[in-house]
Order: sequence, then C-alpha cells, then structure tokens
Amino acid sequence: MNLGIDISQLAYKGTGVGRFTTELTENILKYDTQNSWTFFFSSFRLEIPESLKKNILSKGHQLVKLSIPPTILSLLWNRFHKLNIERLTGNLDWFITSDWTEPPTKKVKKATIIHDLVFLRYPETVSKSIIKTQTKRMRWVEKESDFIITDSNSTKQDVTKFLKIKSDIVKTIYPGVNPLKITSDVDLSKYKITKKFILTVGKLEPRKNIKRLIDAFLLTRLNKEYQLVIVGMKGWGKMNINNKSNNIIFTDYVPDNDLYNLYKKSSLFVFPSLWEGFGIPLVEAMQFGCPSVISNTSSLKEIGGDAVIRFDPYDVKDMAKKIEMVIRDKKIAMLLSKKGKIRSKMFQWKRYLDELIKELKKRT
Repeated sequence: MNLGIDISQLAYKGTGVGRFTTELTENILKYDTQNSWTFFFSSFRLEIPESLKKNILSKGHQLVKLSIPPTILSLLWNRFHKLNIERLTGNLDWFITSDWTEPPTKKVKKATIIHDLVFLRYPETVSKSIIKTQTKRMRWVEKESDFIITDSNSTKQDVTKFLKIKSDIVKTIYPGVNPLKITSDVDLSKYKITKKFILTVGKLEPRKNIKRLIDAFLLTRLNKEYQLVIVGMKGWGKMNINNKSNNIIFTDYVPDNDLYNLYKKSSLFVFPSLWEGFGIPLVEAMQFGCPSVISNTSSLKEIGGDAVIRFDPYDVKDMAKKIEMVIRDKKIAMLLSKKGKIRSKMFQWKRYLDELIKELKKRT
C-alpha cells in the first residue's frame, strides 16, 4: 500500500500527542518494510530532527514539508476545506490525519486518529481556541473519514456518543510506549529535590487537576517528610495555585533522561487527571516499577488495570487517603510495582502497527 501520514505534531515536545507522533513515526520506519510511506510535515518555524529526516529518506520513503503556520493551515483545511492532500503528497491508498487539521481528499481514503474528545466532554477545561479548531475539524471527520482509530475504548465510546460516526468504522488500538532507558544518573538537587518524593507528569492546564493534587498532598501527613514534584510545561489557563510550601516543586519541562530518573527514584506516581484519552506518563511510570495511584475516570481505568490504585479525582480526601495508603504500606507498593512492570509490556508499537496496517488493508 501507499500510505501517508501527517507527522506535524512531533514538533511539539513535552506533549502526549508530540510523543505519540514521534514514536509512531520511528516505529513505522523500524518495522514496516512492506508499504511505502509519505510523511507530511507542516510548520512555519519548527523543523523535523535531522536524524529522523535522514532515516525517512534512507528507507526509501517520501518526506513532504509545507512551510506554513498551523493557524493558516487550520483555516485552509478545517474552515475552507481547500487544497486536496494528494496535490501535496501524490496519489495514496490512505492518508492518516493529524490531531489538528483535516485536509480534503479527492480519491485518497482517510483514516483519523482521535486521542480524546475532552473538548466536548469537558469544554470548561480546554482553551477556546482548541474548542473552535477541533469543532471545525470534527465536522469534516464526521463527513469524510473512512476509518477512525482511538487510543482507548473510553475514547471509542465518546466518538460514537458525541459524533455522528458509526461504531463499525471505529477501532481501538492501544498505542505503544517505547521502552525507556536511563543513560546516566542525575543529581536531583538540580531540581531542588532533597527528600523522598511523589511524582506527577503532564502539561499544566485545568484538566490535569493539579490544584486538587496539591490540596490532597497538603492534607496528608506526608507533606513534611516528602516532596511533591510536578513535571510539565505550562499550558493554557490560570491554575490559581498559591504555592507556599518548599516541598512542592514545579520543574517545567524536563529532558527525557532526567524524567526517567525521576520515575525510577520516586516513591509514588500520581495521575490525577479529570480525563485522558490514553495517558502515556502512566505507562512510563509502570515501566520503571513506580507504584501508581490514578483517577478512576476515562481511559486510565483500562490502561492501569489491576496494577494501580484508583481515587475519585474530584474528592481531595479520597485522593489523599489513597496516596498515603500506598506510601505507608510497603507490601501494596511492591505489589503495584511488580504488576505495573508486567502490565506496561502490553503497550508495544509493533503490535499497534501490525493492527493498524491489517485494518487499513481490510478496509481498502
């Protein structure tokens, strides 16, 4: 098959969609020797890493770059719906669309990856610009997409609930998460970490529920002997966090090797999100055997399975209780660590790619 995919989102480092796109691209190049790929990348200022560019071309695939701001491309494709994708890529059997824009096609079939529908389920936790863009984009997904891939059954249910899309063209395929390796040790004092610590990872925006996590941490009896380390770049919206504790640390963006050290050295991973389409940080934490407590909502229940402890993300007392329980009970922590390592092996990119290509062939 001649397949195309929009990889523009890999430019956004530090985001879940950015990591998904980067790892999917790397693993297409690693595992698929049967199909021809056209990788489409659109950005005005950002560039594809040179090593990835060389890898694409050395494998005999095509790379198409469009130097245009994402806001302009969104206007062109999501609003006016002009410029068929094959005018840029040539003829294809399938084109896999990105998380941001939905191009028109003439004869090419379209597959769309939907990571989540948070903008419909919890619009108050999403910026107005995202709601506007995604609303326009989903109008074309409803009309034109021949196949929808979701990261979880939770998102699949949302697709059939909120969009005018029949369930028979929607398929859940769990993404892979690359095996993580620590290449060197990190002196945690560079992040002002001087004690045992509890870790959370994610972009800082309302749906990540960081304010309630801080309130829960301060409610526990752990807040003097432990630190709460919050890793993630600032997203949109005001969080109204008044941080008066030296034991609460915001690191901003952390390089991969440093992040892996934080997973490895933390006493507990907490994922308090109100809603997630998948939740890459949870799988990463499980890879390193970090015991995890998570929200009992959305995809997190199916991703974590019996390898996690769950809490109500709206209930600060419940969150505090579960955090303290796992920290204090070493047997529970060790069991979660062991189960998490095993469960993390479910999320393999080769499995994802094999399933994706099988479905595209079946629907061609």
